[in-house]
Amino acid sequence: MTEPHPSDTSRPRYSVHLFPVYRFVPGKNPHPRRDPRGHSYGKPEPTPSAFQPEDWRQSDDYLHGIDLYNFAYWWECHEIFEGHWHAVGRDTEQGNFFQALIQFAAANLKHFTGNHQAAEKLLTSGIIRLQKTPRFYMGIDVADLNENLRRHVADSDFCAPIILLREQDPA
Repeated sequence: MTEPHPSDTSRPRYSVHLFPVYRFVPGKNPHPRRDPRGHSYGKPEPTPSAFQPEDWRQSDDYLHGIDLYNFAYWWECHEIFEGHWHAVGRDTEQGNFFQALIQFAAANLKHFTGNHQAAEKLLTSGIIRLQKTPRFYMGIDVADLNENLRRHVADSDFCAPIILLREQDPA
């Protein structure tokens, strides 16, 4: 298998953006931006706009990033969330949150490519970052996601936890 596939394709979609024609895996398929055969070759880098955390529903880029993560487009997800991270400021609460999401996407990709040590380190770092985030943040039940990620680290059978968005705090 040259690229990851989601275990459940019936997952909810949050964005209307189309998915790229393939999931980038370093060393397995053309680099999306540098290779003329890449799915994003010649296209501008994603430059998501900053938005207030409570306005997450109106950010189609954020919703697209969640879709990319949930459907195993982890490199592409990383690119979107890195743009958000830069837009909101690295040292902000929201920036910390985006950095955690970046680390989870990177961890999944590392795990897929067989670099389990790097994957575990990235997952652990992201989990620690999430502990600095409110329990319900930008549509995500952070405590629930953190628990799913902890189980993911402890489980030898790889199955990346999905990120479910909710309209309000489930409490």
